[in-house]
Parts: sequence; C-alpha cells; structure tokens
Amino acid sequence: MSTNIIVLKLVLLGDSAVGKTSLIDMYAHHQFKEDYKPTLGVNIVVKELKHKNTQIRLIIWDIAGQNKYDLSRKMFFQGVVGALFVYDTTRDETFKNIESKWLEDLFEYGDKNLAYVLIGNKNDLHDFRTVSIEEGSVLAEKINAIDFVETSAKYGDNVEKAFEKLVFQILKNERIEV
Repeated sequence: MSTNIIVLKLVLLGDSAVGKTSLIDMYAHHQFKEDYKPTLGVNIVVKELKHKNTQIRLIIWDIAGQNKYDLSRKMFFQGVVGALFVYDTTRDETFKNIESKWLEDLFEYGDKNLAYVLIGNKNDLHDFRTVSIEEGSVLAEKINAIDFVETSAKYGDNVEKAFEKLVFQILKNERIEV
C-alpha cells in the first residue's frame, strides 16, 4: 500500500508581537516560550500530518511583521496555498492592519483564491481585550475568511483547530480526498 505525500505551503501574517511564532511553536512542538524574540525576515517550520494513506507535509512560513521587512516580504508568497491572519485581541491596531495591510499584501503578491483563517490571538488576556469576538467575526465575514478562531498560543486553546480548518479547506479546494 503506497502513501501519498501532499506538500502545502502556509503563511502566517500579522503585525509584530501578535503571537505568530508562538502559535507555530504550540502547533508544531506543543510548547510556549515566555521570552519574546522577534522573527527576523522569515522562519520556516515543517509539520508532518498523517491521515489514512496520506502524508501531509506542512511548510509553515512565519513572516516577520516589522515594517522594515515590507519590501522583501513579497518573495515569500510564491507557492502559498493558505494563510492564517493573526491579530492580538489586546491591540486594536493589529486588528485594523489585517484588512488594510496584510490582506492587501497577500492579494498583491499571492494568489487571490487562497483559503485563509482569521485568528484573534491572546484570548487568555481577558482584562486587556480591546477587540471583541463579534468584531472578529464581522471582519472574518467581510474579508471572506473560511473561519474565525480565537486562540491562546500560551495555553494552546484552539491552536490545532485553526490550523486543521485551514488545511482541510485547502485539501477540499484542491479536490484532494483524505
């Protein structure tokens, strides 16, 4: 019995310090690092999934959110089949930048027909919340995201769910049975 191998390139997009690297660390390695170190340029993580006779290799691109990387960022979009847009539920500006910056970047440099999920991260910081669940849901609908998920990279809440929803939608879009 042979195993099919499917390779999917995913990208995480959002402002600096919204938790993109922490989401990837929790999803791929089941760990959270307390010390924050900004991503310089891009960080690439590989995660292997197995479903029946299909092996799915996720190539996850963690793209730096700092403005100084704006010009070099476009080369990272080649071959991307799905995106996770991440904002920090405690920082309104990061929420506003999803539509005005990150979605525009993806549409300018990537395929406009990609599957993408909107993630409101840091939902464990209840007392500091500035973006409501309702606002996240409304934005997800407005930008045609396949789903809206609130996560806590620190505690792992809904992290797996966000990635799985994206991967299964991509496979469905590509008409790949798994």
